[in-house]
Amino acid sequence: MRQFEYTSVTSFGEASAMLARGNADILAGGTDLINVYKHAILNESPASVVDLKTIPDAAGIVENEGSITVKALTRLTDVAESPVLQRSAKALADAAHSVATPLIRNVGTIGGNICQDVRCWYYRYPHEIGGRMDCSRKGGATCYALQGENRYHSIYGGMKTHVNPCGKGCPAGIDIPAYMEQIRKGNWDEAARIILRVNPMPMCTARICPHPCQDNCNQCQYGENVGIHCVERTLGDYILKNVDRFYVKPTRETGKRVAVVGAGPGGLTAAYFLRSQGHSVTVFDTHEKAGGVLYYGIPHYRLPKSIVEGYVQAVANMGVKFIMNTTIGKDISMDELVTDYDSIYFGTGAWKQPILGIQGEELTEFGLNFLVEVNTFLKKAIDNDVLVCGGGNVAMDVALTAKRMGAKHVCLVCLEQEKEMPATAEEIALAKEEGVEIFNGWGLKGVVTDDDGKVIGLESMRCVSVFNEEHRFSPVYDENETCVFDATTIILATGQRVDTSFLGDKFGAQLKTARGLFDVDMETYQTKNDKIFAGGDAVTGPDIAIRAICSGGIAAKTMSKKMGYPVEAPAESKAFLSYDINGIKKTESKKLTEHALGERSLTDEDASSLSLEEAQAEAGRCMNCGCYSVNASDISPVLVALDGKVITTKKEIAARDFFATKLKAYDMLDQDELVTAVKLPDRPDYVTGYEKMRIREAIDFALVSLAYAYKLEDGKLVDVSLVMGGVAPIPVKLDEVEELLKGKTLSRELAEEAGALAVKDVIPMSMNHYKVNTARAIVSRFVEALL
Repeated sequence: MRQFEYTSVTSFGEASAMLARGNADILAGGTDLINVYKHAILNESPASVVDLKTIPDAAGIVENEGSITVKALTRLTDVAESPVLQRSAKALADAAHSVATPLIRNVGTIGGNICQDVRCWYYRYPHEIGGRMDCSRKGGATCYALQGENRYHSIYGGMKTHVNPCGKGCPAGIDIPAYMEQIRKGNWDEAARIILRVNPMPMCTARICPHPCQDNCNQCQYGENVGIHCVERTLGDYILKNVDRFYVKPTRETGKRVAVVGAGPGGLTAAYFLRSQGHSVTVFDTHEKAGGVLYYGIPHYRLPKSIVEGYVQAVANMGVKFIMNTTIGKDISMDELVTDYDSIYFGTGAWKQPILGIQGEELTEFGLNFLVEVNTFLKKAIDNDVLVCGGGNVAMDVALTAKRMGAKHVCLVCLEQEKEMPATAEEIALAKEEGVEIFNGWGLKGVVTDDDGKVIGLESMRCVSVFNEEHRFSPVYDENETCVFDATTIILATGQRVDTSFLGDKFGAQLKTARGLFDVDMETYQTKNDKIFAGGDAVTGPDIAIRAICSGGIAAKTMSKKMGYPVEAPAESKAFLSYDINGIKKTESKKLTEHALGERSLTDEDASSLSLEEAQAEAGRCMNCGCYSVNASDISPVLVALDGKVITTKKEIAARDFFATKLKAYDMLDQDELVTAVKLPDRPDYVTGYEKMRIREAIDFALVSLAYAYKLEDGKLVDVSLVMGGVAPIPVKLDEVEELLKGKTLSRELAEEAGALAVKDVIPMSMNHYKVNTARAIVSRFVEALL
């Protein structure tokens, strides 16, 4: 057991003050806490323990007019034996009596019981299954019960504990499990609404994003990751086919005018969200077509331009105005923009060629310009021997495009070893498959020409290392080891630069960093000018599209708020997490259908999207990671059933809110807030009780429990409250069953119907189907007992 400082206090105020300092725990009864410390269940233990048991007058049961107050430090034995509770709230006395053993009941308190943590095989007994497991509830990645031992876990589903690993991997923080869940249910419209909250163009990102979300997928522990980009692609296609449902004109017009400079992924995202709020939005761009790098910098075979155009048209139909072939600083001044618009967003991207300083650099071609020309005209003269320099996805796109244009020999040189290359493994594999030769670990020294000045190759030097100890780009070369790569065309795809020269001296001095990027607050994307915001490559330098989308969305919401129209956050779902019990056992992901090597071209997309049915099946592999344990307290279901309240040092909280809002009940409390009592309405005309199904030899907490309170008149239930414990992470109030029973004549048929209704929406795990039958039986038996 780890060492900690022990302190006893004489008042709740003193205890609260100690908690406010942080890294302290409360000792109320001690039966639960000491076990947690002894077995090192948690990753971290507190530095101090504050003992409340020395607080005078913190225990006792008080009858008031119309209510009963049970103070927090009242022992469970006293609760069980209380004549007041036996008479007016027997359910609470029954629940207290059912807790574990007489020894524990003599020490444990009601306040400690309702604030105790979860009961879970992995959480409580990690060393019995090979050592500590960092489960979801402790802040870890997943709930091991999904794929392992789950006899004592939830049959109603789980609850989210934190942002899932896939969501953390997504630069935009998309709630991937949430839309996967809706797809599993066949609810494609709701899945669309979930993803559109953050990413309004999934039909594009699914095709081009390197999907770092998949690297973090918990299914990687058991097989292949969930094919998130494949499912997102089908969802994006579905959205684009139903634009009228998802890209709608706003219901109000705010009268605010917003300019968006740059029609790339970040600008188009900002335009979507700003227009959704009812602002008048005008997008400016130097190109002829909107889409930025999506349109001009990514080959047709990866992202068909019809898809980009479809999204742009959908946004235009919402009322966004596009002014193309227009350059800020040339056609429109910065002063005009600032004067004419209430707010401005810059998402101007990175289109400028960097100067490498190598000999003969002027004889090379810039990779992005090469792609722009091919994407615009779908034709370009190409030599037979092409050398591409660079290790990212742009370099791969250039090399593949050159190959598909007819170049006989295409090779690629880059500083990085293959495992270090910024390009995705899929892009590298595709390039190799189509005959691109890749030479890793070579830097650029100079262009080699013949006597007539024509390019014949590139002299390179060995790159010993690319990054320094802090993993910053700092290449080291061995200039004694060189070689010449033969080529008649050399295309540099070694990165792009941001050009902010259009800002001029006046605004440049105010808005730019020393690196020439926009200087913004990275939480709001606002510059030092209250009107001006920026995001994407213009802020970070060259990066992936989803990060530009993320910044465009955040900036749009901040801009709207600054203009007096805050964006309301979507209501959190109160439904339990669900999953496909058979789907999560599948270890192989569904792949896109790719065209054969000889059938690929510059114009046609390389792969076909999954069908709705295939995507739904792949979504079934998502484990919907969260906590699937069951609530530990015997007292909490009773307090919910009896419409009780939890009294703290700061407020009163309805029991239903206290126990059923957060995964951990004590998360409803501030750091320095303590439970001082529970209060129950005194209802002498109600019958209350608590039934608990358990296996004493193996486990002392409820497998299934039922707390009830009812009022019976003339053989009919005029009022009833039913709450189950041990079946979900929180107590489950059976609202539908209550409505079924109220006012009905009791019968065995009604009892069976009530039992079936109680388990209508259950999702049993692989080993706990017995709980379904037990839950059905305990509800049916309750009704039958009233006959």
